[in-house]
Amino acid sequence: MSQEIAVVGSAEFTTGFRLAGVQTFENVPDDEKPDELDAAVESVLENDDVGIVVMHAEDLEYLSRATRNAVETSVEPTVVTLGSGEAGGTGLREQIKRAIGIDLMAEEDGENE
Repeated sequence: MSQEIAVVGSAEFTTGFRLAGVQTFENVPDDEKPDELDAAVESVLENDDVGIVVMHAEDLEYLSRATRNAVETSVEPTVVTLGSGEAGGTGLREQIKRAIGIDLMAEEDGENE
């Protein structure tokens, strides 16, 4: 069974993904994030059809402690954050490693020798 990608965030953030064919999304306007973002994230985390959740890294600060913990420890679906340099380099590497259980970039660093 193939799983879908879901996107959570402002309409400005989700639009590009929607144009690329992502059908599962939660739009949360910036002024409603403090009150609505937790519910939107929890909704996609509980959706069995979703395998990857994409969020803007800065949106993590709007999440409650419990929801943020769920995002940071979720393996399926895997939550990928973009922006703020957070997901670049080591951050993205750790997200991939958490999702699939192996470090795909280890050979480049000589760690698998």
